[in-house]
Amino acid sequence: MTNLFDHKLSRRAVLQSAAVGAVGISPALRATVYAAGSDAPEKTEVKIGFIPLTDCASVVMASVLGFDKKYGVKIIPSKEASWAGVRDKLVNGELDFAHSLYGLIYGVHLGISGPKKDMAIMMTLNHNGQAITLSKKLADKGAVDGPGLAKLMASEKREYTFAHTFPTGTHAMWLYYWLAANGINPMQDAKVITVPPPQMVANMRVGNMDGYCVGEPWNHRAIIDGIGVTATTTQDIWKDHPEKVLGTTAEFVKKYPNTARAVTAAIIEAGQWIDASLSNKNKMAETIADKSYVNTSVDAINQRILGRYQNGMGKTWDDPNHMKFYNDGAVTFPYLTDGMWFMTQHKRWGLLKDHPDYLAVAKQVNQIDIYKQAATAAKASVPKDVMRSAKFMDGMVWDGKDPKKYADGFKIKA
Repeated sequence: MTNLFDHKLSRRAVLQSAAVGAVGISPALRATVYAAGSDAPEKTEVKIGFIPLTDCASVVMASVLGFDKKYGVKIIPSKEASWAGVRDKLVNGELDFAHSLYGLIYGVHLGISGPKKDMAIMMTLNHNGQAITLSKKLADKGAVDGPGLAKLMASEKREYTFAHTFPTGTHAMWLYYWLAANGINPMQDAKVITVPPPQMVANMRVGNMDGYCVGEPWNHRAIIDGIGVTATTTQDIWKDHPEKVLGTTAEFVKKYPNTARAVTAAIIEAGQWIDASLSNKNKMAETIADKSYVNTSVDAINQRILGRYQNGMGKTWDDPNHMKFYNDGAVTFPYLTDGMWFMTQHKRWGLLKDHPDYLAVAKQVNQIDIYKQAATAAKASVPKDVMRSAKFMDGMVWDGKDPKKYADGFKIKA
């Protein structure tokens, strides 16, 4: 692929026009600029799948606010019913990109969550902002957090059912990690089922599960409806954890590299816009609450997006580590260690039978070079290091230096 910044006059013009902002660019000038260089998007209309969740926001707002047009593409958001459906449509080409679970893309790439296909992650869409909800019935018996749940499960023996959203996905990994950190083996001590995010609340209402891990607004919705309590937030499991990504196939990136770059730049800019002010966040909440997108009340979205939390039992707090979409570039950058971490958990829980070449796979999937080009076009900050470290709720430190040792080092595993 020709590097974006090898172009001289035409490339400089694109960057200058990008700096002006979507409203101030002449369509004629934009067309001339793109025609003059070889970096014009090869495919100008792209279909991006999303699941009704708060963290689809930067994809939706890139379309609604016209950031896509600024980079010469048109984003068509496509509301999908389940993560399995997103996977299938990405693999067969019905979707060009998707708001996707980090672990879903890696699961497909590794062939452990359906048909194997080489995949690509263009950027991270958000950090933080998921939670684990326990039923009000469990909470009434003292299971309001991890230790309380472990105590109840030990004293009141029965089959306990917990739900996540996709077998190799983020919510499965957060749920398993949290249960194990509290001495509960998710593979032996509980029944685990898969439920699409928008169906979590309805299933808990009729008693199909004791708890679930999902993205917002479906944790806060359970509190509003009086059927669940928030036992923990995922940022309390791993502060500033990666969550959803902009995913596509490696085949698409190879065929349409300029389109991939343009779409990534547009969504980076949408993330910048969301995080820029409280008023922008409120505007975003009002927009995505619409039935075309998340289809819920605005109050189910706009509290936690501002860091205003309640647990459903009278406790309220302000969490500075709430869902972020940009955070000076730290959110959107596709760190190699983030992708590697999900593979360590796939190995931990027996989804991967053997250790992969963690770093090599992450380099294949996470499109660092295209991301950097898109970030430059969007005037976004780029972290200096492609790796980062993190400390988890159980004291374990992840830095990507010895993934095999890390994956095998957990006391509770498959």
